[in-house]
Amino acid sequence: MHCARPLAQAGGPVACGACQRSTPGFDAATALLHYRPPADYLVQRFKFAGELALAPLLAGLLATKIAARPARLPGLLVPVPLHPSRLRERGFNQATELARVLGRRLGLSVNHRLCQRIKRTEPQSTLPVKQRHDNLRNAFTVSGRPAAGHIAIVDDVMTSGHTAGELARVLKQAGARRVEVWVIARAGH
Repeated sequence: MHCARPLAQAGGPVACGACQRSTPGFDAATALLHYRPPADYLVQRFKFAGELALAPLLAGLLATKIAARPARLPGLLVPVPLHPSRLRERGFNQATELARVLGRRLGLSVNHRLCQRIKRTEPQSTLPVKQRHDNLRNAFTVSGRPAAGHIAIVDDVMTSGHTAGELARVLKQAGARRVEVWVIARAGH
């Protein structure tokens, strides 16, 4: 399950049709929950209503899932950055709040300054899938070389995977060898 898309078929790891057609820019993804009730309500309360007390609960559960995997942990967590204007509007970056908890629980470093969103993009959830990639083109930059070759991008929800894919692409251009994505919820069928 390269992109962590919920699949109807149970069993071992299976790549979804989109990953079979075009491998995303990241190497693997882990999602705690499917983005459907009640998970969607919790994420929306956390992200849009500023209920920051949900971060320890959600990220704590994700940390437990991550710790139980046989895979090696990354050397660095990088939250998906918000554009400065969106950060001012919201007052916090939900990905940074989650990454802080994950870092504490798993003993991992978090660098919320390594990547910046330099282009104000439309919210991905408001765009048709075909426009999401173009919306994010050249949206991110990396300051310097990553301190670790294995990085996990942290975000609240992954829908199409375009945000994570573009951020993974620029991290790999800056020297990362492996980039995973850790999210609270994965949307899709």
